[in-house]
Amino acid sequence: MAKAGKSWRAFKTAWFAKAARKCRISDHELCEAMREVMSGQADDLGGGVFKKRLNKNMHRSIVLAKGGRHWIFAYLFAKKDRANIDDDELKDFRLLAKSYAELSSAQLTKLLEDGTLLEICDGE
Repeated sequence: MAKAGKSWRAFKTAWFAKAARKCRISDHELCEAMREVMSGQADDLGGGVFKKRLNKNMHRSIVLAKGGRHWIFAYLFAKKDRANIDDDELKDFRLLAKSYAELSSAQLTKLLEDGTLLEICDGE
C-alpha cells in the first residue's frame, strides 16, 4: 500500500471512464474509493489486483496497482449482473497489472496523452 508522505496518482482506462459515466460514478467518488483501497478497504486478489465496491455497493471495480504509487481503475461491473470475475479474467488482470508496473514515466505520459489512461486525482 502507499506509504504515508509518499505521493500517489489514480487513473482510469478510457473503457472504465465510459462505464463509470453510464453508472454515474464521479471522479470524486473514485478518488475517495482509491483512498479506501490504499487503507486496506478492498479485496486484495493478489498480483496487484484489487476489487473495490462502488456506488453504494451497486457496482464492483477492478483496480490495478503499479508499485503502490499508481492505481488504475480498469474494469467495472454491476453486482446484479455478476458476483465476481472468473479465474481466467483474474489471470489476465494480473498480467495487465504487471505490464503497468513495468511502465516508465515516459510510457505513462504517452498513455495519458493519447487518452488510453485518464488521470483522476493524486495524493500529494
